[in-house]
Amino acid sequence: MSGYPSRPSLFSRTLRECRKLYVSSGELIVRDHRELLPSDQADYVQLMDDLHKALALKVYLSVCQADREWSKPERFLGEVLCHHLWGQWLSGDQLKQAMKRATEDSAELKWYALVRPFDRLPPLRERTSRVETIVSRLANLVARCDGDLNGQERRMLKMIEDEIASHLREAPLDDDGRRGDEPLSDQPNDDKAAAFWSATEPPTARETDPNGADTPPSEREKRRPAPESAEPELSVDEALAELDALIGLGGIKHEVRSLANFLRLQQKREAAGLPGTDISLHMVFTGNPGTGKTTVARIVGKVFKALGVLAKGHLVETDRSGLVAEYAGQTGPKTNKCVDSALDGMLFIDEAYSLVAERSEDPYGREAAQALLKRAEDDRDRLVVILAGYPDEMQALLRSNPGLSSRFNRRLAFVDYKPLQLAEIFGLMCRKNRYEIAPAARLKVLVGFDWAYRHRDRHFGNGRAARNLFEHAVRRMANRLADDPDIDQQELVTLTDADIEFTRVPAAAFESIDEGLLEVHLTCPECGHSKDVPTKFLGKRVKCPKCDARFSGDWGELVAAGEG
Repeated sequence: MSGYPSRPSLFSRTLRECRKLYVSSGELIVRDHRELLPSDQADYVQLMDDLHKALALKVYLSVCQADREWSKPERFLGEVLCHHLWGQWLSGDQLKQAMKRATEDSAELKWYALVRPFDRLPPLRERTSRVETIVSRLANLVARCDGDLNGQERRMLKMIEDEIASHLREAPLDDDGRRGDEPLSDQPNDDKAAAFWSATEPPTARETDPNGADTPPSEREKRRPAPESAEPELSVDEALAELDALIGLGGIKHEVRSLANFLRLQQKREAAGLPGTDISLHMVFTGNPGTGKTTVARIVGKVFKALGVLAKGHLVETDRSGLVAEYAGQTGPKTNKCVDSALDGMLFIDEAYSLVAERSEDPYGREAAQALLKRAEDDRDRLVVILAGYPDEMQALLRSNPGLSSRFNRRLAFVDYKPLQLAEIFGLMCRKNRYEIAPAARLKVLVGFDWAYRHRDRHFGNGRAARNLFEHAVRRMANRLADDPDIDQQELVTLTDADIEFTRVPAAAFESIDEGLLEVHLTCPECGHSKDVPTKFLGKRVKCPKCDARFSGDWGELVAAGEG
């Protein structure tokens, strides 16, 4: 096992990351969004754990089959994979038989079945880039483990990348709810995909543990790696800390914290026998796409749950299509059904202004709005409704209906992210997915976002623009390294300036980089002292000239050289 120390170690670590991603996603759904699961779903966390195993097996088998050869390094990675799945090392005939059985079953297993929860469940859509990253890394590690990437393997890597991306791409940071938020009971069954990995159990009736002792079949379940335990419920301070960790949104953070403080005070007054103040918790979120509205709504739900204001604190996302029916008499029941699913939690309605057309008769939309208003009032102790959309349209909606204006009087404005904040979001995605960014790539990211921000319109992507840039960079990196037979571990995790491409930013916008016309404005996190420095310091450890604190100059505001 010592012949291939580097890639097997990274392969094993990536397998663990895959399990953590799937299991934590299952725990999130069970804990905060159980209404999205069918009532007969026994153990969704275990199902997600099984899905990750099936995914890992299919990636491994697909790449190994590409050139119809099973090299010694590939066999060793197979041993690592079996240890990850079953907690034991298989080799020789046992390994061969296990992989043969898996190969026979994998042909009928669709890629979409393995990643479907991340596409169909809105709370998981912000994790799609992590799924793509893990699949790409697993496939590349298998293909390159013998140091010889041939044409068949290159085509297989491209096929896997395109297949996964076709199902998961364009999942926005601030989801608009249009891709379907129906419960899993309305979707094809996942049992076949989840059970696939178990079809490749070691073929013998008795298993052998790492020390060579026989293990009875009845003990097999005990040997399966158990999913990680569910995360503990957050306290109010922990939920607010999660909000504080978000990039930007200074005004939003202040409003949410102020509301939490007010509710805490009311609880203390009631405990002391003093009268409380009855206020409406329904809200209006205004802002352009990708400004973090859905993300903040989820955290607000956690805050309300921690305070005891809501029993569950889960978030149900919908839009006009989830409330308005096609025929007369169906809209009211459809709206009430949606509201029922959000009871004891929060109902987030994106593009809420589309419910009431300003210049045309729309009886169905108005029926949905009236039903929603009634439920918002009747169930105000068990429900918080958030109406979200573009600022101007939301103002017109509130003016059109006095009932909406009076019940939704708490309004939070989400402003566009600035270039530095967009770069920080991009950097956060890289850290979460264990990518490093070369200094030249950092500068290109800043310049591209600066141009995009200065030329933005109301359709500016904001946070989802940062996500799209990250996903595009990962794909370009994979294509750039596809023909390199001697790729090392550092290259697998480093994004270069060649990987950064802004498809809508003209090439002329980057001429200032080559001409050395730029500096970056760095601010010391300890004392607040700031200074304009050459761009070569981006991503480097620097020392504050005022307080001597050392910090990493990951990102800075662009300024013209000599401007300060």
